[in-house]
Amino acid sequence: MRAVDIIIKKRDHEVLTREEIDFFVSGFSKNEIPDYQVAAWAMAVLLNGMTDQETTDLTLAMVRSGEMLDFSHVVDTVVDKHSTGGVGDKTTLVVAPIVAACGLPVGKMSGRGLGFSGGTLDKMESIPGYRVDLTRDEFVRQLKEVGIVLSGQSADLAPADGKLYALRDVTGTVPSMPLIASSVMSKKIAAGANAILLDVKTGVGAFMETEEDARKLAELMVAIGKLSGRKVIGMISDMNQPLGFAVGNALEVKEAIDALHGEGPDDFMEHCLVVSSYMLLMAKRAETLDDAREMCERSIADGSALEMFKKLVAAQGGDVSYVDHPEKLPQASLVETITASQDGFVQQINAREIGETSVELGAGRARKGDPVDHAVGIVVHCKVGDAVKQGEELASVHANDEAKLSAAVERVKGAFVVGSEACEPLPLFYGVIE
Repeated sequence: MRAVDIIIKKRDHEVLTREEIDFFVSGFSKNEIPDYQVAAWAMAVLLNGMTDQETTDLTLAMVRSGEMLDFSHVVDTVVDKHSTGGVGDKTTLVVAPIVAACGLPVGKMSGRGLGFSGGTLDKMESIPGYRVDLTRDEFVRQLKEVGIVLSGQSADLAPADGKLYALRDVTGTVPSMPLIASSVMSKKIAAGANAILLDVKTGVGAFMETEEDARKLAELMVAIGKLSGRKVIGMISDMNQPLGFAVGNALEVKEAIDALHGEGPDDFMEHCLVVSSYMLLMAKRAETLDDAREMCERSIADGSALEMFKKLVAAQGGDVSYVDHPEKLPQASLVETITASQDGFVQQINAREIGETSVELGAGRARKGDPVDHAVGIVVHCKVGDAVKQGEELASVHANDEAKLSAAVERVKGAFVVGSEACEPLPLFYGVIE
């Protein structure tokens, strides 16, 4: 078997066998197939696509390139949640404690932010002392004893995917649907998940800007799940405006704590409750979606979800007093409020502009390894469809640098469109694929 023959076969729109895909992924992992041949193959996949079976075979080949975690001796069902990235998406910080408080252990491996999409680990590190580098033994022990873990991902999970992504990033092949789907699913399956909820974002603040593309991606990942013996549900959710109000690490942690008190923004609360309910249903902790919803709402009302979040923070070395007193979280030295210049209705809050501006303030990274300022970010004070009066607050910019503040204020102003005509609020979800 030769790499060039596999490249030619895909170039000519033919279907690759499992053996050919295994050979190619294994050879790339072992540095036996050079980058230039893998780049040519990735471009052929981008242009000609893959069948669902090919994509599943690619996913499982990347899973086998590293270690596979097995938590079956600790918990009966491993349910994972993955978001394709968004602006203000601090959902994991609320969903994981809710679900764990309802009796479903959650062992989640998350990542850092890159680009305009925030990273869960960066947010949690706003809490002094919080560790995101648990060893495998520590992860398993905490999952068993506490019932909730939120840590960084092992480098040994699907290493072929990491190598392939780095190459895709510099060869113009990132947008390939099969390569995106196999990248996401390989890491989830390698991490031991046997049920996976996918929150696939669509809109200007998402990698899948159209609903059609988001649906295709969700359908493909659900198909991979079915063909690989996992239960997968795909939810298509809106990312044309930020989720909730807060964008930026400490600001989002505070909003998550508010939500666990039952006092978060309406759209964010609803999003978390829907996602949590489906996770409980997938794990058969509830018979119906309505029953699951009732369990989730009860965990917030009785304080058990908030208590579970505190247990998480304490177990991983974080200072729980920052949860009890969120005002202790890092705060920016400069805050400037942007107001409406006219009466009207909020017709647009461009999520990508808000996210990219937050990164420029220092809340995210332009490159891996860049430092993060946990205090800075943006808080929006309204949602699309809201009526506003002249002089009413639209957003607040939190900064630690005068020049960055000035530039951010101008950019955030441009992210808002206020017009005289009323418009409908944006939907939270566009559909669920099971």
